[in-house]
Amino acid sequence: MIDRYTVQTPCMASQRQSTMKKILLLLICTLSLSACYQEEVIDIDQRVVEPPADTIDQYIQKNFIDQYGVAVRYKYVDRYVDPTKRVAPPSREVVQPMLDFLLSYWAGPFINVPNGEAFFKTHVPAEIIFVGSSIYNSDGTEILGTADAGARITLTRVNRIDESDQEWLFLQLGTIYHEFAHIVHQRYNLPPNFQQISPQGYTSAGSWYSLSDDEALRRGFVSPYATSSFNEDFAEVVAHLLYVPDFYEKYINQEPDCTDQACVERNVGRALIQEKVTAILKHYKQYTGVDLLEVRALVQQKYE
Repeated sequence: MIDRYTVQTPCMASQRQSTMKKILLLLICTLSLSACYQEEVIDIDQRVVEPPADTIDQYIQKNFIDQYGVAVRYKYVDRYVDPTKRVAPPSREVVQPMLDFLLSYWAGPFINVPNGEAFFKTHVPAEIIFVGSSIYNSDGTEILGTADAGARITLTRVNRIDESDQEWLFLQLGTIYHEFAHIVHQRYNLPPNFQQISPQGYTSAGSWYSLSDDEALRRGFVSPYATSSFNEDFAEVVAHLLYVPDFYEKYINQEPDCTDQACVERNVGRALIQEKVTAILKHYKQYTGVDLLEVRALVQQKYE
């Protein structure tokens, strides 16, 4: 009868110990290599981002994102526009000229005045949205642009870009300066007593478009839209001050030798606008360090 119980001899024990040492050593090396590979993976810099391949995207990256921290959205994305509105996206060929337009007429005049660069970089919104067409409300009024809580500005009519067309030029300048001004009052409120300068002149909601320019002036406003609210009044004064060439002739300087009531009322309105301009200039200087009259001078030079 053969006992299946085996006996370990000294020679067999020595061989097994040697084998176990080899296995243990191999296991240690394997674990060491595994640990090294893990460390190499962890050390990869995840912040490295490939530059955009599209030439327009490269231009935006260099001149807007890297320079000012603002992204420009020119490809249609429905979340950027009210879903109840019908719009057309900008054509690709107008995007580059529109980008240059913003750098020339918006960024340039601000960053080239004392304290202007710091102001612009601090207050510029995170996003600019290009819409190729106009956008209309249900009542037929046109939405020229929007500013969303200081984070986004939307510009319309981009497909019609033509700097030689004064109507298009002033529309765009009025929109971008107006919406940019909203960011200032959203952060620093309105100037003290601004709401008391022409309190009786504001219109009820939705009725501003029934006023003429002359009627708005007699009330103490630079435009009918300015009568729609205190905030819109502030933004309209800033925008008109910057881009309207004959701003002082139209809105500030008194008409001499008035012989009718309408003339007298226009002069009263101009005096009210002068109060608003004075308050706004002081407000900007106090909170941003920027002299808007110096910005205006650089904008006006572009018309010469």
